[in-house]
Amino acid sequence: MAHDHHQHHEHHEAHGHNHTDLDWAEQGPMLEAQAELYTPAYEQAIAWLAEQVPAPKLIVDAGSGPGVVACLFAWAFPQAHVVAVDGAAPLLERAQARAEQQGLGDRFSTLTGELPDVLEKLDRPVDLLWASRSLHHLGDQRAALTAFGEHLAPGGTLALLEGGLPARFLPRDIGIGRPGLQSRLTALEEEWFARMRAGLSGAVPETEDWPALLTSAGLRPTRTRSFLLDVPAPATEQARAHVATTLTRLRDAAPDDLAPEDRTTLDRLVDPADPASVHQRPDVFLLDAYTVYTAVRPA
Repeated sequence: MAHDHHQHHEHHEAHGHNHTDLDWAEQGPMLEAQAELYTPAYEQAIAWLAEQVPAPKLIVDAGSGPGVVACLFAWAFPQAHVVAVDGAAPLLERAQARAEQQGLGDRFSTLTGELPDVLEKLDRPVDLLWASRSLHHLGDQRAALTAFGEHLAPGGTLALLEGGLPARFLPRDIGIGRPGLQSRLTALEEEWFARMRAGLSGAVPETEDWPALLTSAGLRPTRTRSFLLDVPAPATEQARAHVATTLTRLRDAAPDDLAPEDRTTLDRLVDPADPASVHQRPDVFLLDAYTVYTAVRPA
């Protein structure tokens, strides 16, 4: 399941796409860079999960992308075997290579196929299943959660990362164009996301009450917590590159949806030669919040 996880995917990077219309080998480095940027937030979430699931033997990252987070799980749980699961084989090749480079290869494997059906190929129940913004790319989210739950060991935990807050990286008034650009872009993203969901095979509208959906899947919700990524201005080069990539994607995603003035502003923001660009301006920051919901399969 390749995402805006890959946003995930990791954040919003592949909204509105499926595996057939993205070159995942080409997307891999960008998705890897984003996950590395967001590593502090993921590490906080994993440490929190370790309080609830102290000694898992099998961890599955459902919708793993290039494996940055899956490798973080392998580091945090040295007794566990980690399986990175994704529909994009080129991303899983990167994941396996990453694990080998980090000396984790003997406790790391990959599984290629579409969620949730590919989980049938697992040879044993899962102690901790991590699904980071992969669920919303599945048409029937309730059915997918039920399937996730069925692959948990009794007492096993599902950790679902969905929702949170839209990322922010610019002030309301940036001195060029009309103030409030990022709020308008966020509104467009909500519309694009709704169209993406409606266009999925077997799409079923759901109220996004994740604890209620987890309950309906036969699981017992346990905890909810949000994790913050806070890169203050002036942002690091790594964060600036991510912001530039994000703004370029938003500019190019649906040109007809953008007001001409906002498109002109975005052109300037992503032009490295422009002093007003995110590559040069001193007020670029990155503030983002991810929310994780946990639920347990009753013993």
